[in-house]
Amino acid sequence: MTCKKALAVVLIVAMCGCSPAPLPEAAPASVSVTVMSFNVQNLFDNVDDPGKDDKAYLPIEAKQHDAHIAECNTIEVDSWRDECLHLDWNDSIIEQKLGVLAATIRQVNDGAGADIIAFQEVENASILNRLRNEKLADLGYRPAILIEGTDTRGIDVAFLSRLPLAGDARLHPLLIEEYPDRAGDTRGVLQADFRLPDGSILSGFSVHFPAPFHPTAMRIAAYRHLARLRDALPDDHHAFAAGDFNTTSEEDAREGLLEDYARPHWTVAHEIGCKDCKGSYFYHRDSTWSFLDMILFSPARGAETTAQIRGDSVFIANRTPAQRSENGTPERFQAASGTGVSDHWPVVATFQFTVKQ
Repeated sequence: MTCKKALAVVLIVAMCGCSPAPLPEAAPASVSVTVMSFNVQNLFDNVDDPGKDDKAYLPIEAKQHDAHIAECNTIEVDSWRDECLHLDWNDSIIEQKLGVLAATIRQVNDGAGADIIAFQEVENASILNRLRNEKLADLGYRPAILIEGTDTRGIDVAFLSRLPLAGDARLHPLLIEEYPDRAGDTRGVLQADFRLPDGSILSGFSVHFPAPFHPTAMRIAAYRHLARLRDALPDDHHAFAAGDFNTTSEEDAREGLLEDYARPHWTVAHEIGCKDCKGSYFYHRDSTWSFLDMILFSPARGAETTAQIRGDSVFIANRTPAQRSENGTPERFQAASGTGVSDHWPVVATFQFTVKQ
């Protein structure tokens, strides 16, 4: 519009006594954060770490001595004993493992990956940083967040994130006094507080609850432990928990674990999205699906932003051929053949944060 035409419009408005139409209000400021939960099934390096039971994850040439063979022969489970004796966890196998994990992660956000990934079954920060630096270097992830726990096998929970930390990460040990003899098969809850672009805080908890062969009471203790950690957060912190909750569909139907210990505190992502998803894990022994892997969300109790899970964002990242068996179930990583990825499929959800008007 020329200056003369603009002036004419102003004069016409003034002469008729009408007011110009109000400018549209600016849309509320909004930001989204995508989270992935990924049990990577034994992401180990091939260096013997003192104090960890990582003897299965060594190159075959490191296993050819009497002390190693004798120690392996004390393992009662046949498959574990065979793995300890004969698995060749060499450099090329690690390279293959890192490659298929990276391909799985790149399914999200058109190849950019989730903003935050909560991992389970990672041996140490070194191997996770290898994944970051060698296979995901272009995605902008910050250094791995992992604090060594006390799990006997040496598997830990961890994070990769593009968001900056708002303080030091903390590992909250899971102490179950009723089962002291099982302490070696428990993992603590890793807490990392992430700063959102508007300055608000999203507290993340990466979890790996006791395995299903342990008593239900141990998982109940883990749910209660997580709820206490959430309740202890400042009122202006949003929170999520992501990981392997090891709650089978059969146990949940029988014991009501989600109803009693998850839903009172959290929104369960796959219950508001992913309606047609069968689960993230398949038990071959009884042909049942379970959501062992979950993402839980809790908005801040008092904050300047509203927050929720976008229902249309929830999905299972299982679209690479390496992840699926011939039967359409999760294909665990097989070192001998270099096939598969993990016996768990990752779960993905996006949180939407909007400034209150």
